Formats: sequence, structure tokens, C-alpha cells
Amino acid sequence: MSVDVVRDGGVAIVTVNRPDALNALDVEHAEALRDHLEDLAADPEARVVLLTGAGDKAFVAGADIKYMQSLGVLEARRWGELGQACANLLETIPKPTIAAINGYALGGGCELALACDIRLASNQAKLGQPEVNLGIIPGWGGSQRLPRIVGLGFAKEIVFSGRPVEAGEAHDWGLVNQIYDPDELMPAALKLAHELAKKSPLALAYAKEATNLYLTGEASAHMETELRLFAMLFSSEDQKEGMAAFAEKREPEFRGR
Repeated sequence: MSVDVVRDGGVAIVTVNRPDALNALDVEHAEALRDHLEDLAADPEARVVLLTGAGDKAFVAGADIKYMQSLGVLEARRWGELGQACANLLETIPKPTIAAINGYALGGGCELALACDIRLASNQAKLGQPEVNLGIIPGWGGSQRLPRIVGLGFAKEIVFSGRPVEAGEAHDWGLVNQIYDPDELMPAALKLAHELAKKSPLALAYAKEATNLYLTGEASAHMETELRLFAMLFSSEDQKEGMAAFAEKREPEFRGR
């Protein structure tokens, strides 16, 4: 179990390799992902970063709920900060980032995909923000990035309901750029990555910086608000009930406190 980086010319393929847990991120894997992304951000030989998950079932199925279940407010904030650090790197490093979504991309996994510049998905992929079912909200940037990509109304539907979005619907809403048969996803993602790797790295860096100006303004303040709200929910009975119910494979009984 690891986060692996394989070089293919100018393309760095980053794979979350924890298939036994559907590539869900615990602290060890999230820290490894952050560290790899920091290294790649500073590596001129890495022209494009391609993020995916090991196996054929999941991109990143979310955060490790067993770990999250015992967090208090301060620990939850640090966990949110770690996830936001990974997502912010994907969004801001001066080179294109591509998500090859080969299965479940839920919770933190969806938030990592949202932070990538381009999202390609298998037609078997499912994306969503199911945190409400655990008595919490997205904490890795999803409350801000999802509305920018799909619009406020559909984003609220997804966040409020917690329902998964099938690949076709995700494509209709612009949540993913393209969809492919499962065996065609990685070849297509690599083809695009290699095409981009042939471009001027400086032009790509400037193009990314310029297009990301769309995200400026109050975004940093909004992220801080999201972190505060995410962490505060870890003092609630609903959070404890939601995660306990998940661990016990039963329906949660939320009481609004």
C-alpha cells in the first residue's frame, strides 16, 4: 500500500495504491500524496501530472472513515488542512493535472478530482460528496470547487443529498470532460498527457495561472470557512452517529445535534 509515482517521459503518473480499501486515504497516504505533489511541483522534468487509483474499482473512494470516526474538532481541522493541501497543490502547481477517474471518486476523492485541471472518467465511474450521510460536510474544498464547475443548484443537490453521480450525468454537467470504456481510459489519459507535455512548460504554467484567476477573490476566505464548519461538525452527535452507522453497516439516525 502506497502512493506510487511512475515517470513516462514528461508525464508523472501518481497512483493511490490501496485497492483493498478502494484507495481511501488515511493520514499516511494523504501525507505521501501531498509530499509527492510538492516534489513534482518543483521538478522541471515533470511536465504533466496524471492522478489515478490502483485497480479497476476506485479512483479514490474517499477519506478513511474509520480514522475520521474518532477525531475531535482540532484533529478534524488538521485532517481537513491536509486534504486541502493536496487539492490546492493539484489546482495550483504550474503544470497541467489530469484525473483519470477509473471508478469511485467519492468524498475526498471527488474533491481531489475537482482540483485537477482536466477530469477523464471511465463510464463505470461514480462521483459524489456523500459527507452529509455521515453528519458532516465536504472538507477538502468541495463546497467551493463543485459549484464553480457544475453550477450552484446542481452542486447543492449533490452535497445536500449525498447521492452518487453516474459518469454520463457527470459528463452532462461538466463534472468530467470526457468518458471512456474502462480499458480505454488510461490510454486516452496518457495520450492527452503526452500531448500536453509537448507544449511549452512556461506557456502552460502561465495559462494555468491566468485561467485560475477565475478562482480568486474570496476563495481563500471561503476555504477557511469550509474548514471551520467541517471541523466543528466533529463535536456533533450526528457526526459520531453517522460514522458509527457506516462502520456498523446500518442506517444512521441523525438527531440534529
